[in-house]
Amino acid sequence: MQLRLLSLAIACAIGAHAHAARAAEAPAPDAADPQSTGTTGSAHATGDSAQLETISVTARRRSENIEKVPVAVSAFSEEDLKDLQATNIDGLQGAVPGLNIVQGRGSSSAANVFIRGIGQPDALQTFDPGVGMYVDDVYYSRIQGALISLFDVDHVEVLRGPQGTLYGKNSTGGAIKIQTRDPSEATTGAVEGTIGDHGRAEGRFYLSGAFDDRWSASVAGAIVGNDGYVRDPSTGKDYNDDDTKALRAKLQFKPGENFKATLGLDYTRQNTALTLGQPTAPLIRTDLATGPVVLLPAPTGDYDFRTRTSFAPDQGQKLTHKGVSLHVDWNLSEAWKLKSISAYRWLDSDAFIDIDASQFQLGDVFVGFDQKQASQELQLQYDNGSDLQAVYGVYWLRETVPSHQEAYADDLFSLGGAPIDFLRTIDDDLRTTSYAAFAHVNWEFAPTWTLATGLRWTRESKDYDRSTSTFWGAPFQALDETVAFSGRKSWTAFTPSISLQKQIDDQTMAYVSANRGFKSGGFNGRANSAPEAANAVFDPEFVWTYEIGLKMRSSDGRLQGNVAAFHSDYKDFQARVSEVLNPGSATPTFAFPVLNAAKLKMDGLEFEGAMLLGQGTRLSGQLTYLDARYAKFVDPRVQLNPALASLHDHVPFSPKWSARIALTQTFNLADGGAITVGGDVSYRDDTWLSVDNRPGLMQDAYTLVGLFGLYDSADGHWQVRAGVRNLTDKTYKTDGQEFSSVGNIQTAYYGWPRNTYASVRYSF
Repeated sequence: MQLRLLSLAIACAIGAHAHAARAAEAPAPDAADPQSTGTTGSAHATGDSAQLETISVTARRRSENIEKVPVAVSAFSEEDLKDLQATNIDGLQGAVPGLNIVQGRGSSSAANVFIRGIGQPDALQTFDPGVGMYVDDVYYSRIQGALISLFDVDHVEVLRGPQGTLYGKNSTGGAIKIQTRDPSEATTGAVEGTIGDHGRAEGRFYLSGAFDDRWSASVAGAIVGNDGYVRDPSTGKDYNDDDTKALRAKLQFKPGENFKATLGLDYTRQNTALTLGQPTAPLIRTDLATGPVVLLPAPTGDYDFRTRTSFAPDQGQKLTHKGVSLHVDWNLSEAWKLKSISAYRWLDSDAFIDIDASQFQLGDVFVGFDQKQASQELQLQYDNGSDLQAVYGVYWLRETVPSHQEAYADDLFSLGGAPIDFLRTIDDDLRTTSYAAFAHVNWEFAPTWTLATGLRWTRESKDYDRSTSTFWGAPFQALDETVAFSGRKSWTAFTPSISLQKQIDDQTMAYVSANRGFKSGGFNGRANSAPEAANAVFDPEFVWTYEIGLKMRSSDGRLQGNVAAFHSDYKDFQARVSEVLNPGSATPTFAFPVLNAAKLKMDGLEFEGAMLLGQGTRLSGQLTYLDARYAKFVDPRVQLNPALASLHDHVPFSPKWSARIALTQTFNLADGGAITVGGDVSYRDDTWLSVDNRPGLMQDAYTLVGLFGLYDSADGHWQVRAGVRNLTDKTYKTDGQEFSSVGNIQTAYYGWPRNTYASVRYSF
């Protein structure tokens, strides 16, 4: 409470001081200082490059030089993303300190994202993301549809640590901001084609230009496909494929320098086969007469990317994701600017998921939902052109997520060896309304000293209706039942932030900061029994992060590095666990409670940097140390059975060490063209892939290697690129599904084996 009141008092005092004494100051200059650069600027150093490139970010909702912002943020240009060989947002894996981002939870469209050990532990839509995903400043509420194809991107920013003051929906772990390209006044465009292993075939295009001196427009599209890299040996069908079509269009109206309105439309359609993993533990059937029966033993040896499934070939995963947004920027005066962000989005998903990854029906599910969200944000920005900047705003979001789910488990139970049919259906509807008001003020109160403070008030309400029915086969039809409940709950939170920065000299800036994050509570979308339905509400989670950082750049602009050290106190972690009630009875009851079970401590040290070496050589990298641990984890299962105490020895998706080093070399040709060759090596320490620590859902430390080469023509029109990812053909796990209370399901998902590609791009 004292920190909250202190932050509010400082913000009000600074704001009052600014508007009383400095309202008539000069207009704001360009926020980007040409003598500074981002940690990961444009990757290609030509033979004439004398300095690392400059990057501006909008981490604090206004354009600022990345080296002047007291925030742990990484930024990537379009060329950086290509050199990462990233076609989707999960291509950032390994490139950002403390970031875990992979295709997740048995879905071809979902992103499993953790930053500094904080994320979303369950894919169900009744959980909110721990890391906010934003495209053109519009918040994406679901992890489904968040595995975004990078086909029309200007740059990407990754903010580490809680974003509790300035961002739409509070995020406890951090935020990923994707900024797509705005229309240009000059006519520009590009066409690109790519082919590669596993039937990879992709096409992309971009076209932009002006109709007159006020109107301009752009359109971009992508068709992305591959055959997949997992095969069912019994049918020969390939899985884990991609078939995505995406389109984005923008129309911009700019009658003068003081007003700009941009209308954006986007559409993505995905139609893929299943995303399959591998069972890592024996799959168990419960025979009600004789006891447990092993249906499939635990695998041995490395995964060979061969997995059987019980689903038919036409039972895959379909997704439609579309939206419309309107951005308005209006310079009211030399010091004041009004910004409005209005958006409406639709997300329709119909997905079959073989959670047990076998030919048996133990955890086979269908999940279909039709999500809609509307949001409105208003910002009033102030800049006196000198020592004071401020952002005041309000935010509103309304989301509805009705869904229908089916769980097929005809192999889960038997009686004397005879299987018993079992089906569960679920119909639910989640409605969320979020309101927020915020203020953030940045004041250079003395030469080279800047104080920034902010406060956000958030109120979030959720209405939830759920009904689930079970249908048993003979002779247990009498066990059929329906459990239904409705609930409404609201949560209110204040999330302050404060930072103090010192510009030590022209090349060095140091800062300290404290930020609070909040993620609202919710309802357990897996409450299948009357006792669970009576206790379906889980509480919000909060995190305080304290950080000290140093951002440095050499006087010649050829060497740059950022260091951040942090400590986080994270409480009321929303943990979904697997529980078996009445384990000794003939008819055990399976449950998936959500516990506000844990308090966590995170300590970390992060470094990222880049340098130019000699003529046309660029070296960059990151190194992260993360000590994430539970201060406590109150789990009723452990209290009943102390032998289970090791279930929570490790925080999921929190490797102790991770690192990456990348090197590129550009050779200038006599005709003015250039050839660039590059590669990177990334390392990730032991990583646990589920809240309940299961041995099969742990990935030992591993290293990945990538190489690429490209040719740029002298006239800048042509670019030819080729590369290989996972050069050493390492087999490694990226994600897990843990439902051990149902048939002992512990399924791991794997990254791509070695794959090569070649692309040609023509720009004009």
